[in-house]
Amino acid sequence: MNVAAKAPVTHQEMAGAIRALAMDAVEKADSGHPGMPMGMADVATVLFTQFLKFDPADPHWPDRDRFVLSAGHGSMLLYALLYLTGYPGMTIDELKRFRQLGSKTPGHPEYGHAAGIETTTGPLGQGLGAAVGMALAERMLAARYGADLVDHRTYVVAGDGCLMEGISHEAIALAGHLRLSKLIVLWDDNAITIDGRVDLADSVDQIARFKAAGWDAWRINGHAPEEIAAALAKAQNSDRPVMIACKTTIAFGAPTKAGTHAAHGSPLGHAEITGARQALGWTAVPFDVPAPIATAWRQTGERSAKAHAAWKARRGAMRAETLAHYEADLAGRLDPRVGETILAFKQSATVAGAAQATRGASHKILDAVAKVQSNLIGGSADLTGSNNTKAAEMRAVTAADFSGRYIHYGVREHGMAAAMNGIALHGGFIPYGGTFLVFSDYSRPAIRLAALMGQRVIHVLTHDSIGLGEDGPTHQPIEHLAALRAIPNLNVFRPADAVETAEVWELALNSTKAPSAICLSRQNVPLVRRTHAHQNLSARGAYILRNVDGRRDVTFIATGSEVGIAVDAAQRLAAEGIQAAVVSVPCFELFAAQDAAYRAAVLGEAPRVGIEAALRQGWDAVLRPQDAFIGMTGFGASAPAAELYKTFGITVDSLLAAARAATHIETR
Repeated sequence: MNVAAKAPVTHQEMAGAIRALAMDAVEKADSGHPGMPMGMADVATVLFTQFLKFDPADPHWPDRDRFVLSAGHGSMLLYALLYLTGYPGMTIDELKRFRQLGSKTPGHPEYGHAAGIETTTGPLGQGLGAAVGMALAERMLAARYGADLVDHRTYVVAGDGCLMEGISHEAIALAGHLRLSKLIVLWDDNAITIDGRVDLADSVDQIARFKAAGWDAWRINGHAPEEIAAALAKAQNSDRPVMIACKTTIAFGAPTKAGTHAAHGSPLGHAEITGARQALGWTAVPFDVPAPIATAWRQTGERSAKAHAAWKARRGAMRAETLAHYEADLAGRLDPRVGETILAFKQSATVAGAAQATRGASHKILDAVAKVQSNLIGGSADLTGSNNTKAAEMRAVTAADFSGRYIHYGVREHGMAAAMNGIALHGGFIPYGGTFLVFSDYSRPAIRLAALMGQRVIHVLTHDSIGLGEDGPTHQPIEHLAALRAIPNLNVFRPADAVETAEVWELALNSTKAPSAICLSRQNVPLVRRTHAHQNLSARGAYILRNVDGRRDVTFIATGSEVGIAVDAAQRLAAEGIQAAVVSVPCFELFAAQDAAYRAAVLGEAPRVGIEAALRQGWDAVLRPQDAFIGMTGFGASAPAAELYKTFGITVDSLLAAARAATHIETR
């Protein structure tokens, strides 16, 4: 960019820069979506030049407004804005490398690739869901530290597809219920999808829909700068979230493809770009922004510098103790007392020796940890009493009081998971939320994005097997552990007892670069860790729970509620002269990360038998082809848990038979 002296420029010229860069980058890549950036260029120009509070000199300024491109396929809109306003690292060469390996400009915005990208988007509706979490985090943080320190808005550009996806219903209902008045959605109402016109598949009155959910909503001409500015000014004063339907033309300015699905997901082509340049009055060569326009955009990037300086002054005037607490919250640091609390719980659980459901143990741990980690915030998808996720210290978050620490998400697993992503991305809080393991399917797309972004989001997934009993196969997870373990960078924990439950909570709270799924039992399980260990044995993913003297004849490998079965079987075999070790595997992912020598020492060379009340899929990480597996091969049934375990052969007797068959040792 050739930045020159100040020169008056028009709105059309500034918006034209976005349109031209989008056309050029998509054309050079021979891949991408030019239509949306061209259609929303006017809205984005007004937003960035007049309303958005941001500072490219400090992209992580905590009190910046958040800008979320939920319609992530239009990523060149965001990349062009980041380049034009002067974000570090977003150079013209990066725009030329759009959608190329290793660039800062991938096909859809990816968090962490470049400054100014607040969240990964692309799966439609996810950005909207995360933005609800960001707006909620802003209100909650403001309730703790005041408007002098926390006072910003969250803006979302959403497309027709975002509003068609089911997650949008969950997200807008939650935002409306909580009256998140600093959330402003700009709907790119261009009436076009990949297949053609929206009315091929949808005829929802979106204005009425948002209003019914408790939002303010109205329609404007998305190509009229004064109308856009007036709408955004009006939105600043609403007492509820706002949706502005911006009526736009996809690929605005393109001579034959404007307003058609041909401009949605394909380059415009040389002839069409030439015609668009003529129609828009854009005479610069590809990837060149004339100096006066470049200057105007760079000045836009400096527009909030005074507001930023004033914020720094207010922060500097805070009491030292309050400031330290605020900065610790933003940094996501754990209070040192968390580790002490976990250790104390482990000691008391070992002494008590009582059988209990791991969901119950989890509740006790949350009660204790919440007292010392004040930015730990919980929630549940209408299963609080079943998930045991509400700590005694926690009050409900409401539209009238955001100082609480517990969010009632309603029956909205997907919306909950996406909102937690937004809360984590915003900073200031450590979010966790609960549902049944079987309903993790509803949360999966957002869980996957948390893993892709490396966010500390904790999913508490109870009722983790056929052990939930009478609710039957609709609620009994069979394939879900395998499905979650298939997601890269997701730690899936399934603790065996109260002690392991404490350990996996400690690991999840310390997992700053990956989300966690903590899978917990409904039914009581015996305490298998009967000797206190100061060390977190679960931290290596698997460990020898019960060792043998001398040679191993067989190794039982188990997770969760089945570890107790393995211990009982090993004790029975010992009486028969068969030496069985028991390996507990609370986390396959952490075990896979250990060095080969440790893994070999834990697993041993003896025949192995795996046991888990789930599918075998994924167990090849610890079982060889010749090794046995005791578990599920199909759906469960409705019956008491003990009867189900017997019916499906997940029993001590089954382990004994498998061990004898594997070792070829007769009973002595």
